[in-house]
This record gives sequence, C-alpha cells and structure tokens, in this order.
Amino acid sequence: MNLKTLRSLVHRRVRYRITRIGALFVFAVALTGAGAFLSANNLLFLIFSAMLALLFVSGFLSRLVLSGLELELLLPEHVSARAPTPARVRIRNIKRLTPSFSIELAGRHDAVSNTPSILNAPLYFPIIPGQGVIEAAIEVTFPFRGRHRENLFAISTRFPFGFLRKTTVVPLRRETIVYPSLEPHEGDRPMLDRITGEMETNLRGAGLDFYRIRPYETTDNARLVDWKTTAHTGTLQVREFSQEQERVVEIYLDRRIQPGRNEWFERAVEQCAFVVWHLAESDAEIWFRSQRYSLAMPEEGQVYAILRFLALAEPLVSLSQETEQAEFPLDPSSTRLAFSDRPEEFERSGWFSVPG
Repeated sequence: MNLKTLRSLVHRRVRYRITRIGALFVFAVALTGAGAFLSANNLLFLIFSAMLALLFVSGFLSRLVLSGLELELLLPEHVSARAPTPARVRIRNIKRLTPSFSIELAGRHDAVSNTPSILNAPLYFPIIPGQGVIEAAIEVTFPFRGRHRENLFAISTRFPFGFLRKTTVVPLRRETIVYPSLEPHEGDRPMLDRITGEMETNLRGAGLDFYRIRPYETTDNARLVDWKTTAHTGTLQVREFSQEQERVVEIYLDRRIQPGRNEWFERAVEQCAFVVWHLAESDAEIWFRSQRYSLAMPEEGQVYAILRFLALAEPLVSLSQETEQAEFPLDPSSTRLAFSDRPEEFERSGWFSVPG
C-alpha cells in the first residue's frame, strides 16, 4: 500500500500547565518557605531549597524530553471524508544519548480553520530511546472533503514528577486530497439499485446465456428448436438466449446552484461519489461529466480521478451561469443520471435527475 508521509520536527513553543500534584507541591513549597523565613530555621531553609531545586529540575528535564522529536504520519494513498482510516504514526528521537520518557500524542483542534482533530484517540509512549524510532498504528478521520494542507498534533509529557504538563503543538504541513464521503445518504441505495437494474436488463439475442423457452416464431432459426420440449407440448418451442445490455452509465454533476444552496451541493457531491464508487466496483463503464470536465472510465483505477475531481469540485453561483443549458447525453442507449439543482432542465434533455 502506498503511503503519503507527513513529517515535522518538534521545535515549537512549549506550553505549561500545572497538574493537581504540582499545585499541591507548590503549596507545600510555599508553606515550607514561609516557615523557614518566619522561624529562621536552617533545616527548613535546606528543605525549602531542595524543593525549589526539585521543581526547577523537573521543568528542565521535561523540556529536554520534548526536544529533538520528529513526528511522521503515514497515510494511505486514498482517503475519504468521515471514514475512519487506518494509518501509522512514527516518532523519532534524534537526540544522540538522551531518551524521551512518558510521551503522549493527541490530536489538536485548529481554531484558525475551525478544523477538528483527525486523530481519534491519543497515544502513549513510555520511552523513546536516543536515536530510536517508535511506530504505532492509529486511526484518523478527516471531517470534510477537499485539500487538507495542515493538521495539528500535540505532544505532551508530565515527566519526571508529574508537577507540570508540558505541551508543544506540531503542525504537519503537506497537502492531502480527501475524497467525499462514500457512505450512503437516505435514498441512495434505492437509486443505486435502480441504476444497476437498468444496466443488467437482458435483451433477446444470440448471446451465450440461456434465457427461456418460448413458442417458435417465423423469424427464428431452426437450429434453436428445442425438440424435447416440442414433443412434450405438441407445438414448436425454441431456446432463447440473452445478452447483457452494454454496461454504460453516464453521470453528470451540474455545479450550477442558486445562492444559499451550498449544503445541497455538498450532499450532491457525496451522492455522486457514492454512485461512481459502487458502479466502478461492478465493472460498469462510466462516462462522467461536469462543467468543463469530462472523463470516460474504461480502465481500472480511473475511478480515483473522478473522486479527486469531486474532492475539489466547487459550486458555480455566478449570474453568468444562468444562461447555460443542460447538456444532452452522449449515448441515447446508456443509463443516464444527473445531479442538478435544476432537475427539470436535465429531464427535458433525456436524463434521470436527482432533484435538489
């Protein structure tokens, strides 16, 4: 399986958050310091100094643990929206001798683009040796189709004493094309069944598959007479064979929409992707078209070219599109399906339309 690698080195600003144990320890340090200064007791001063040193050492060690980590995300070649996708994460410690302890990796919500985390569950690594690499299987979910140029992850640790939780945000900057969701909407299954039913319509002909036995007609070839059935019924009966109708499906995505219909457009794109994907699985020949785009899909694997187009498709809402007319099917004998916000135009042109 081809994998796309997204990599980033952890060198970002570290954020601190005191834990409950840390808050109690700071309170104990404050009490000890107050007692030392009020009583002028040398032993309390020693204890107070040791506690402060422990707190500073904790901060230094946790910062050292987070430094020098390299993060990679290995994604499958083809990813669709809202589908849990198996992936792999790899953390490399590039420090020569110093290991990293108690590392937690979690997803991060991107407040700028309002993109939720793609990581479904956090991961915990007890230790990453110096110059070592740790790899683990994860599950990611991309929330929407289109280009994902940056995904945020958070690497944190509470090492060594759990007083502070230090976190650094790691952006993985690389473009990932996410296909539309391939899950069916309400009514998509009956629509797909109707299309496949039309495709598999049997026609009378000289095919190889036996279809039925029927009474003889004057235009039939005498070699097709079934003598055993003829003797049984007393009238001439012939064997009829079937040939499948050519499995060609024309699909058109009309990107013209009225203002405020973006939600419908997103649903139409996902319905179109669902139909294209399942028809490709049944080895149907698909002719896919949209405004300024056309692709015939006779070869295996070209379905991903259509899914890529659907991943990046944008609606056309400008007034200049109002004058465009619905396009006619290329083959009158094909099964024809149009996704349009103007279904009546396509129905007049010979399409079966999915209405807005």
